[in-house]
Amino acid sequence: MATVSEAMASFERNIEAQTGRSVTAWAEFARESGSGKHGAIVAWLKTEHGLSQAHANHIAKRALEASSRSADDPVAHLFQGGKEVLRPIYDRLAAEAARLGQDVEIAPKKANASIRRRKQFALIQPSTQTRVDLGLILPVRKPQGRLEPSGSFNAMFTHRVKLASPNEVDGEVLMWLREAYDAAK
Repeated sequence: MATVSEAMASFERNIEAQTGRSVTAWAEFARESGSGKHGAIVAWLKTEHGLSQAHANHIAKRALEASSRSADDPVAHLFQGGKEVLRPIYDRLAAEAARLGQDVEIAPKKANASIRRRKQFALIQPSTQTRVDLGLILPVRKPQGRLEPSGSFNAMFTHRVKLASPNEVDGEVLMWLREAYDAAK
């Protein structure tokens, strides 16, 4: 019985045999097409290049994996698809979080970056093309003004701050970030 990796290798050999191009070459070609969205890449491969749904889907996954999760920039994938202008907000928040203590760890995920020490205390998420949400765990602070209840943002967090520019990462936001860090002992 073939292993999953053997089956995948066979599938990729079949793609190359049927199209004359390796999956790696197709993935690079798809990245160069300029689309950062899985569905758009699949549609492009099917309509423009006549690939099957299965082949196009596999190539799109490979193209996005390779382009979005580089070791040099593990959060680059968060700022694709029109969200590039939000990167300075993330950079400012991440730098300020790192200054809180040597025990701070920033862990990029698929859609956000978790900030924790012993426990998670904050989350940076580019939620729209114009806004980054900073989720905070502040169990004793009442929501007020910019410090809103988390609502449907993420049930793990008590509060959310919506940020549209790095300048909005001001003393007030840094105070709340520090408070969340201190509470996560």
